[in-house]
Order: sequence, then structure tokens, then C-alpha cells
Amino acid sequence: MFRIGNGIDFHKLIHEPFRPLVLAGVEVKSEFAFLGHSDADVILHAVADAMLGALALGDIGVHFPDTDPQYKNMKSTRIIEKCLELVAEKNFKLVNVDCTYVGDHPKINPIRAELNASLASITKLPLDCVSIKATTSEGMGALGRSEGVMVMATVLMESTKKHH
Repeated sequence: MFRIGNGIDFHKLIHEPFRPLVLAGVEVKSEFAFLGHSDADVILHAVADAMLGALALGDIGVHFPDTDPQYKNMKSTRIIEKCLELVAEKNFKLVNVDCTYVGDHPKINPIRAELNASLASITKLPLDCVSIKATTSEGMGALGRSEGVMVMATVLMESTKKHH
């Protein structure tokens, strides 16, 4: 038995040279950062929502409310670890992750290999089972004005229960 989940996340892009910009668990050198309660890792947030959605477990706001001070500046890798625990409890395993990054900053192409390797490590998947692609909104709207970024993620889950 298989389940598919979709996740989407947005974060404002701010000019903040002292706040780290984190993508897929990697601190990216940039004069920009993402505004958020946690480390604002937009890729991991979209992946977490996709994982939770595949198993009808709500979203990260349910499990990690941004009104709770214990999650302030938390590393989003902890969110993925918790999601993987929930997946295992439901007798499923993650099969693959596919992400699309929409934004102008930072440029994904030069760091894609590092981001993919980090995402594979965090999700405990082989490298050939994770993908991070990137596009822009061709100058349209808030994303086109570099006010923020968006990531869409899709995951495939497989049941670990033996079916007779």
C-alpha cells in the first residue's frame, strides 16, 4: 500500500546578515535570511507537511505550533526526525522526496548537490531518492519581487506491514 503527500511552505526573505539562511539543513552563505519562528528551513517544512499529509496527521502547525516558545529558533531537522517517528508508528516508510523551490535568492543550482546530500541524510534516503529543483516566478508577484520564497514537496510512502 502506498500513500502520496504534498506540502507547501512560504517564508519571507529578509536582509539580515546575522541570521543564518538554512535550506535542507544546510547553512547557506547569504546576506539574506528567512523570517520564521524556527530556523525557517522552507524545504524541510514543506517536506514535513508532505509526510504528515500522506498519513492524514495534520500539518507542522499542529505538531510544532509557532506560538510555543520551546520551538523558537529550533532546527527544522528536529521536525523531520519527529515526522519520521510518526511515519514509523503508522507502519510506513518514506520512499522518495521531490521538492520544487520557487524564488530568486539564493540560487539553488550552485548548491544543489550539497542540498540533495543533506536532504538524503536527514530523511535517511538514498541520494537517488531525493530531488530539489528550482524555478523562479518570472518576476511576477511577491516571489518575483524577491519578498519571499516557496517550496512545494511531494513524498511517496510505502506500508511496512506484511500483506497476505
